[in-house]
Amino acid sequence: MQMTIRMPDEYKSRIEEVSGKTGLRNSDIARMAMKKFLEDFELQSRGERPSNKAQDLIGVVSSGIPDLGTNHRQHLINLMRDQKR
Repeated sequence: MQMTIRMPDEYKSRIEEVSGKTGLRNSDIARMAMKKFLEDFELQSRGERPSNKAQDLIGVVSSGIPDLGTNHRQHLINLMRDQKR
């Protein structure tokens, strides 16, 4: 099936840039993007989330810092200060 779509010039130039870097045709990139969109839409319509694919990996690693999730910025700042010393 052939389809014609309208898109902003910015999208066209970005697609051409990716095409040049990857060797893919513009139509290949458009098909890949549509396939990804449709797969994601199907997952969402079934109530599934992309993070479900990695569910068995979430929480596997322990940092030993109990409040890392809530105070990550402060921990990062402290780490950078320690490295400067």
